[in-house]
Amino acid sequence: MSSEIKILEHAKLQSLVAVVIGTRPGIVMFAPIIHELRRINLPHLIIHTGQHYSPNMDGQFFADLDLPEPHYKLDGVASKKTHGGQTAAMLEGIEQILFRERPRLVLVGGDANTNLAGALAARKLHIQVGHVEAGERSYDWRMPEEHNRRIIDHISEHLFTTNEKGKANLEKESVQGKIYITGNPIVDASVQHLDLAKTKSNALARLGLTPQKYAVLTTHREENVDFPEALRGILEGVSKAGGALGLPVLFLAHPRTLKRLKEFGLWQWANSLKEVHLTEAVGYLDFLNLLAHSRLVFTDSGGVQQEACIHHIPAVTLRDNTEWIETLEYGGNRLAGTNPEKILGAALAAVDIVARWPVPFGDGTAAKKIVEITKTVLGS
Repeated sequence: MSSEIKILEHAKLQSLVAVVIGTRPGIVMFAPIIHELRRINLPHLIIHTGQHYSPNMDGQFFADLDLPEPHYKLDGVASKKTHGGQTAAMLEGIEQILFRERPRLVLVGGDANTNLAGALAARKLHIQVGHVEAGERSYDWRMPEEHNRRIIDHISEHLFTTNEKGKANLEKESVQGKIYITGNPIVDASVQHLDLAKTKSNALARLGLTPQKYAVLTTHREENVDFPEALRGILEGVSKAGGALGLPVLFLAHPRTLKRLKEFGLWQWANSLKEVHLTEAVGYLDFLNLLAHSRLVFTDSGGVQQEACIHHIPAVTLRDNTEWIETLEYGGNRLAGTNPEKILGAALAAVDIVARWPVPFGDGTAAKKIVEITKTVLGS
């Protein structure tokens, strides 16, 4: 192909869908979609951007979710230290693959840099873009995730929303693409794999935990872990909450968070907190088993907020806002930010909630709906 060609003609595109993944939430989200694509034998390829590079954040998830190896995996992305560098490397790598494979549709899901790079690469080549989990908004312009999700929504032809809220957000912004309410495939993945997690994971026994007698902590967002005062505030608050509730807190530390603890000189202090038990992030089945048997979860992850809600585990969100406002409305989630006293207060209130809220993210059939629409697009 000539180096002067910058776009692909529609007539020369193949009846093929490219799935772009590269982060832990993206792998979980797309697992049911990939399984459904394989089940109906719809032509597809998987592009892994390499954004997450730890075995527990990547390889183990593929094994736990019984996913095939990606057709393509980019190298060197994890070494990029800035948003621009990381996104640029993924954009260039994905573009080269799309030039070679010429798919008719590219699917991205969520709000990570991986998804922005995939959507931009496809958009510039005149390949249609489908955005899974479209329409979610935190309205916090400090967050790179908010930038990404808005940009992706406005350059996508097909917008797969979790519920009516997402659709209303997109209509308010007058997006160009077609909106579909499909539910969120994270429900499909989480529900489908829970029994398997209970059977195959020995995480509770391995870590000496008793069901309903511990809490779980995850934090990875840059506005939390890239600032020592925020990271320290989170750990102080979680430690106070664990002490007040008589619950040990299992801190499943993201590789980024582990690195920051050491850089900020907080490593020894964090390990000295009696109520906080720090360990590296685990595979998906272990995580799901640990989450589903916990009494309470502290997190700044959108995906973990969803999974806690799905399995009726009260959550304290370590942010001042959330894109998943349904979890607040149903009482299953509370916002606490990074202030230790707010975290303590939110935790004390959270454990008193009766966990009978409805699941607002769909009925577990999202993957089938998305793949059925994908099939129609490929046939057009």
